[in-house]
Amino acid sequence: MTVYFIGAGPGDPELLTLKAQRLIRHCPVCLYAGSLVPGEVVACAPEGARVLDTAAMTLDDTHGEILAAHKRGQDVARVHSGDPSLYGAIAEQIRRLKADNIAYQIIPGVPAYAAAAAALGQELTIPEIAQSIVLTRMSMQSTSMPAGETLENFARTGATLAIHLAVRNMREIERVLIPHYGAECPVVVAYRVGWPDELLIRGTLADIRKKVRAEKITRTALILVGPALDSSRDFRDSALYDPATPHVLRPVVGAKLVEDHNT
Repeated sequence: MTVYFIGAGPGDPELLTLKAQRLIRHCPVCLYAGSLVPGEVVACAPEGARVLDTAAMTLDDTHGEILAAHKRGQDVARVHSGDPSLYGAIAEQIRRLKADNIAYQIIPGVPAYAAAAAALGQELTIPEIAQSIVLTRMSMQSTSMPAGETLENFARTGATLAIHLAVRNMREIERVLIPHYGAECPVVVAYRVGWPDELLIRGTLADIRKKVRAEKITRTALILVGPALDSSRDFRDSALYDPATPHVLRPVVGAKLVEDHNT
């Protein structure tokens, strides 16, 4: 018997990996986070499967279901939104599985920031503008942040920020980030990416709070901040396909150019 922690992606059932879909179809027990994972994602569970929405369940409740499945020798699909390695709350579940000597595997999924970038039709790492992405969140009512992992510290890098679980704290984001990025720095609030009611709100640090308030967005949103989000900004081509920049798979380009010149 194995517990499979399955990343369901941001919401679109077609963004499930083939492996994730195969395991959901196979497992006679399916526990899914219904507040973030649409029912369509687990609709392929086998006929007669025990399919439970864990939104209102505690850790004891979900582990109790796993223990019962273990006694029956039944595999469990534990389906989480996005990728389970990021804010998936699987660490404490894994700790209990290890204590009870229950096997588990993690099946990665499409993370929200990647789905948001796809929906925007943009790359997040632009040559000489942004080459790093910081995935973070803010404390608010959830677990407190470790010392040093502050929004201000990350802002000092100038990297693209992907801020989770913070749409109710837009005023603080504005206050902290404007001194580092400037008031006109582009911001995108991606609401329920991959769901039918997906909404992408574009703005700047100066006006995004007003736009979010107008749309009455209070949860299930990812905030992207950084100059790389300016789709109209000019930038140099990367060196990846530059004929004058040889690499391990194109080592003779420079020599070939010299040879052609000499002949």
